[in-house]
Amino acid sequence: MKGVTDDEFEVYLSFEQRDEEWRAYMNKRLVRKIDMKLLPFLVLMYLLNFLDRSNLAQARLGTLEEDLNMKSNDYNLATSILFVGYLLMQLPSNLVITRVRPSYFLGGAMAIWGLISGLQATISSFGGLVAARFCLGIVEAPFFPGAVMLMSSWYTRNEIGHRIAWFYCGNAVAQMFGGLIGAGVLGNLNGTHGIAGWRWLFIIDGTITVVVALTSMFFLPDFPSEKCKWLTEEELHYERWRITIDMHESEDLGAVSLIGGMKMAFKDYRVYVFILFQHLSLLTQTFQYFLPTIVNSLGFGHIESLLLTAPVWFLTFVVSLTATYTSGRYNDRSIHIVALMAVSAFGNILVVATLNTAARFVGMFFLPMGAFTAYEIIVAWIANTFPRPSVKRSAVVAICNMLGNTATIYGTYLYPSTTGPRYLMGGASTAAFCVVTAVVAWGIRLMLVRENRMLEKLENENLEELPESTHAMGRGFRYIV
Repeated sequence: MKGVTDDEFEVYLSFEQRDEEWRAYMNKRLVRKIDMKLLPFLVLMYLLNFLDRSNLAQARLGTLEEDLNMKSNDYNLATSILFVGYLLMQLPSNLVITRVRPSYFLGGAMAIWGLISGLQATISSFGGLVAARFCLGIVEAPFFPGAVMLMSSWYTRNEIGHRIAWFYCGNAVAQMFGGLIGAGVLGNLNGTHGIAGWRWLFIIDGTITVVVALTSMFFLPDFPSEKCKWLTEEELHYERWRITIDMHESEDLGAVSLIGGMKMAFKDYRVYVFILFQHLSLLTQTFQYFLPTIVNSLGFGHIESLLLTAPVWFLTFVVSLTATYTSGRYNDRSIHIVALMAVSAFGNILVVATLNTAARFVGMFFLPMGAFTAYEIIVAWIANTFPRPSVKRSAVVAICNMLGNTATIYGTYLYPSTTGPRYLMGGASTAAFCVVTAVVAWGIRLMLVRENRMLEKLENENLEELPESTHAMGRGFRYIV
């Protein structure tokens, strides 16, 4: 078995010789432990990550723009500038995580972004807001790809899709509670101690983030290749064995250098296909930074608009867990994504096709229900397709997330305030992006089906003739389509 020492081989052989009933019991017990240790903190951390990133949308319904003398497309600039800083740090931060303890690295980054988020309450000019949002993007950059990297080290390819859904649901929950928190703060704290409501919003969100970050540094697990006190020695060996079996290679974080892993990523042609794929998918989600404003265009007050976003995100949360569960259960990615993109496209068309309040509000439920859930499956698909070596996987996740998120820099300009209340340009463009994303998903399916046939044909003849990108996985590896 590739990358396994003699001692490990003896232990792994003992697992091979156990009956299916024992392995099923052990697997169930172990995965439950991993879930309880890993997921709660990652979900909470991502919830706060997105809350600190998106609370500008709630602050906008307060006196933010008036107090900072913002005009025209200033809000769009303040939204997009965060992603400039975010993109600059994606790749270097995700390469570093393979060499340091994820608990310290992710927790430390979170504490800094929480501090910056809270300090936004002190700004007095639009220039200060732009600078703060840029810095916020830089320190938020390590978290999402780093968390995906950490999860892909603990879970098999069948398991990770549903776990990424639980992780990414922090986004939907953040949107849901963000609206509720925004309504409560803007409605009840505005003017308290002479401080505007939007400033209180930044103070509260930032303080909570720092507290959770410092706690996570002590409780978030590191990689399974390292010792951990919360698993028995047998459980830890079994965890390494089942990941080895799933990937056909032992996880060795030091086997490939950082530069080597990055070169391997850029030499793999499939990386560029997935960059385009993730980029298009993120374009289908740009409405999220304007949803409170779009709901407000239905004729509701500012506080009511924030409250009405909550049921939209709650239903998205339920749908995402259901769809990602079936995606993992049936080992399918492409068909789920195509169907979900169709749902989101329908919602965008409905929102811009009429000014009827009821019809448009119903359409708004379909926007995140399709786009967000599809994105969760896409992220899992990327991790599934580039499993080993770990440094290459880390580089691929960061590269796709980095270049994919460039969509957010210009995507925010699809919804200028002058196009309200219908927001025809934004809705129509997003619907078109949904269709193109679905087409690319089907193209990737055909590409990976072809590669699987090639692997099946060649692996019994000569392993050296296999495509270079699959050498690290060894015989028996097949791509999930």
